[in-house]
Amino acid sequence: MKKILAIVLMAVMALGLVACGKGKDDGLIKVGIINNDPNESGYRTANDKSMKDQFTKENGYDASFSYSLKNDEQIAAAQKFIQDEVDYLLLSAAGTSGWDTVLKDAQKAGIKVILFDRTIDADASLYEASIVSDMAKEGETAVAWLKGQNLKEYNIIHLQGVMGSAAQVGRSGALDATAKSDGWNIVKQQTAEWSAEKAQQIVQSVIDAKTPFNVIYAENDDMAKGAVAALDAAGISHGVGKDVVIMGFDCNKWALQELLNKNWNYDGQCNPFQASYIHDIIQKLEKGESPAQKTIILDEKGFDAATITADDVEKYGI
Repeated sequence: MKKILAIVLMAVMALGLVACGKGKDDGLIKVGIINNDPNESGYRTANDKSMKDQFTKENGYDASFSYSLKNDEQIAAAQKFIQDEVDYLLLSAAGTSGWDTVLKDAQKAGIKVILFDRTIDADASLYEASIVSDMAKEGETAVAWLKGQNLKEYNIIHLQGVMGSAAQVGRSGALDATAKSDGWNIVKQQTAEWSAEKAQQIVQSVIDAKTPFNVIYAENDDMAKGAVAALDAAGISHGVGKDVVIMGFDCNKWALQELLNKNWNYDGQCNPFQASYIHDIIQKLEKGESPAQKTIILDEKGFDAATITADDVEKYGI
């Protein structure tokens, strides 16, 4: 009888282990993380590292990562994660549109979606929470600063990010609106797709055409860096009190150092550290609780070469 009871007990324990492990291997929360290419920029490298540091087995996660700068490739990756039956889909979308179908598929499969870094054009009922930067506000802060410089004339090279991304839409929108209302001259407006090399080529083409300009509005630091390389090669001065005003976004530490050295004029902050917020939201959802906020807008500011300090570089540089 004791032998039979022991066998039954072992069988029950085995079934219990199988049940506990179903859907979550060894109790781990399964997440599929879709992000932009970590080599896209210093911002993205910091963002990706933050996600990888947070979503580890030690912290209770089984995380898989997918990277692309193209919306269609990201959507395909999302469908794959749905097929893999992840518990959570974490998304930093390459483009703002085209996400409704895949998010509805995730919802039908019982998979919770959390947006990070970038907003999308989708009904809020299709995702649990959104931890993002206010890209439009970033643009407005930068353009207000530029307007406050009271330049005699505004002849601007506008280096755009990947077209259709939330960062590009927000940062371009503010400049386009003010250029139209205030009569600023956009001498060149072209995407460099976040690339320093492409930005350098665009600025060089303007220099070669002998088109006058006195402002470079680059939608990330890497493109500003590429623009400056073209100016340096042509012997054109830039920075505080010089021929060309240089503006960037993201606040890489090396970029803020350029402000401190007066070689650049402005840099707009974009906070890459959303992972801890996402973790907190997942923990609430796992307890059956709703997030305290549906949308968390990260606090960000702009830095002026005239007022930035070494402490700012250390504190805010990524």
